[in-house]
Amino acid sequence: MTIADAMTRHATLMIQGTTSDAGKSTLVAALGRALHRRGVKIAPFKPQNMALNSAVTPDGGEIGRAQAVQAQACGLEPRRDMNPVLLKPSTDTGAQVIIQGRALSTMEAAAYHDYKRVARTAVLESYARLSAEFPVILVEGAGSPAEINLREGDIANMGFAEAVDCPVVLIADIDRGGVFAHLVGTLELLSPSERARISGFVINRFRGDLGLLQPGLDWLEQRTGKPVFGVLPYLHGLHIAAEDAIDTRQELGGDGPRLRVVVPVLPRTSNHTDFDALRLHPEVDLRFIGPGTRLPGADLVILPGSKSVRADLDALRAQHWDEDLLRHLRYGGRVLGICGGLQMLGEMIRDPEGIEGAPGESTGLGLLALTTQLHPEKQLRRVTGRLCAWDAAVNGYEIHCGISHGPALATPFARIDDRLDGASSPDGHVIGTYLHGVFDHPDAARALLLWAGLEDATAIDYHALCEHELDRLADMVEAHLDLARMFPFPLPRPEQEPRR
Repeated sequence: MTIADAMTRHATLMIQGTTSDAGKSTLVAALGRALHRRGVKIAPFKPQNMALNSAVTPDGGEIGRAQAVQAQACGLEPRRDMNPVLLKPSTDTGAQVIIQGRALSTMEAAAYHDYKRVARTAVLESYARLSAEFPVILVEGAGSPAEINLREGDIANMGFAEAVDCPVVLIADIDRGGVFAHLVGTLELLSPSERARISGFVINRFRGDLGLLQPGLDWLEQRTGKPVFGVLPYLHGLHIAAEDAIDTRQELGGDGPRLRVVVPVLPRTSNHTDFDALRLHPEVDLRFIGPGTRLPGADLVILPGSKSVRADLDALRAQHWDEDLLRHLRYGGRVLGICGGLQMLGEMIRDPEGIEGAPGESTGLGLLALTTQLHPEKQLRRVTGRLCAWDAAVNGYEIHCGISHGPALATPFARIDDRLDGASSPDGHVIGTYLHGVFDHPDAARALLLWAGLEDATAIDYHALCEHELDRLADMVEAHLDLARMFPFPLPRPEQEPRR
């Protein structure tokens, strides 16, 4: 099937935002779950994503984490075609470019701007393949369509919408303030054809009396000639995996003792969704510690994954967190390194080909007897296995370029199929693994929390919690949006009335 054929045989709706973090990812997930519950065969799609939170598809591809969550909302396994272009920043001006699930190269921003003509072909190919299978496609834009400096060759927002001729819903976050200026200002910066493509608005994260907002909604509709499809309330305590920004909210636990967990935030921290299950655990006090603050007393310190391990190791030392880690261990604390964190815990990190920056090598923290060398071929796989020390089930995924060797690997963290993963120190106080998502399985989470010092830890079913939150989002859009008016095709009726 050609791209042109695919565009005439299905329905596509695109969600764009007036700003980053306006709620695009969440709205796509909510609409996907709502339509999935109505029996609609639907798939998510994001032409271009820039994020350090990524996910691994069953066939070993890499896409944005938000698109994996959206796939779950639609009752699907994630696919490479759902996010054909993923940019993973490695410096302030450069990023690793991943095309249809495979890392291509690292490019500076100017070079990628020229490369977008090639990326556009991959975007439209992936869109055509999804369209051939799914009658409804929900598309998420990136940033804002009003970013004038990025308009030329755009494949993320209106450039894509114009190419496939789909309607666009514009969402704005009223909790930020200035929502009417955001919406009207965005329209003013669009071309006439792009402005005509906006079918209506959604206002997100509203708190208060809707009656007081109504005069503004009436003015907006009269000023623009476009409908407001609905106003979404601020959902307190909502958890959905973040597209990129670290969620620093702390969940309130019970009155009993809680395990203190500290995660230092590094400049290129990646896949911080590894800690969502801990942040939501009622017996865990999880704290992200940023620059300028020494690591506080804790039971467990976790070194997270990193897109630029050697540079982040330098940043860790610049904050004197290496000294804090040694003090933490002297007082009997535990340390866990995940992926890049595992590599930092070793004795040496070598990057002779400049995979993550300038070629060279860096001395590690020396807490695990191993060395790591970075290789061009990225390891991408979803895995299941068992934790060696506790015989507990674990699942997760690997995304790394490093291969580690050394005596510490003789005491592995997990057995995965016919191979071993990770390492531990002789006293068992320091462990490391290449597995992301190690706390998502309730058995693995309970075992690791017991190791860290939490007696009789409660097992939390993180997958069930995510399903509950997706249903909560679907209930919200069913109750507060005019879906029949929003979608450019007839919708089946919901099987039950939404909970308000």
